[in-house]
This record gives sequence, structure tokens and C-alpha cells, in this order.
Amino acid sequence: MKKVYQIIGFGLMLILILSSFAPKSYFKAVTSHNYGVYEDTVKRDSIINDSIIIMDNVVFKLYKKNVHASYYADKFTGRKTASGEIFDNTKQTAAHRTLPFGTIVRVTNEANGKSTIVTINDRGPFLKSREIDLSKAAFREIARHHGYGSMKVTIEIIEAVEVETQD
Repeated sequence: MKKVYQIIGFGLMLILILSSFAPKSYFKAVTSHNYGVYEDTVKRDSIINDSIIIMDNVVFKLYKKNVHASYYADKFTGRKTASGEIFDNTKQTAAHRTLPFGTIVRVTNEANGKSTIVTINDRGPFLKSREIDLSKAAFREIARHHGYGSMKVTIEIIEAVEVETQD
């Protein structure tokens, strides 16, 4: 019986040693600029510059900082959005004037650092001082006080990236 435990122990030790030689995770980040598109291979959880952060299989591209966000009134629940979806104040959605429908963004409350991920499915807000309208559920997830109607936020566009492994 002692020999069986020795063999199992040796096998586990061998697995641990071999797993330390496993390939590291890298990502191919595709970035576009006014002067073209380039690909760059970067390590996981790295920062390319102040506006691009890579975590797991996702790139967070800074869209705007220090802008005002508000939330939808309950009277809009059940109405059709500009994208054709029926609005539901309990879902993680948002309205933006220019971002394409289906764009996924991370909205971070600058006062407390809490963030939420929402999908753009409507147009608005129609006040020049506001950048994004969140559903009530998304707003409450990041709000410091649920009674306030607006807050300053940072908006980042989320993009998936291709995973590569290299030795």
C-alpha cells in the first residue's frame, strides 16, 4: 500500500513540474487608428497605454472620462427602443447618441469605482450635459446613493480579442 501512495505522490509531483512549463497566454490585440490598423501580441492583464487595458479575453478601450450618466424613468418600461427592442428597466442596457446598437460598454462610477457592463440598445440622452442613459438596474448597481438621478462616470468600450499561446 505504501508503494501505491509513493507512485501517486510521484505522479502528482511530476504533473506539477510539467505544468510549470505550460505555454503562457498571450492575446492578439487589434487596434485601429486614423493612420491604419495594427496587430500587437501582448500578455494577459497588461496595459498597452492609458486608453487600452487587456484582461482575460477582453480589451477595455477608454471612450470618455468624467461624463454624466443618468437613468431611464419607469414610464419607458415596455416601450420600443430605437433598436426595436422592448425596453426593460431591469436589464443591463443603455442609451447613447452615437455608439452603434449592440456595443457593449463598461460604465464605472468615478465616485466609488463600481462598474457595470451594459449593451447599447437605444438613442439618447437628449440633454447635452448627459452622455449615457442607463437602465435603472444598471444605474443602481453602481450608484453610491440610489436617490440621485445622475453621476460622473467613465465609459469604456469592450471588445473580445483572439487568444494565442506561445512558448
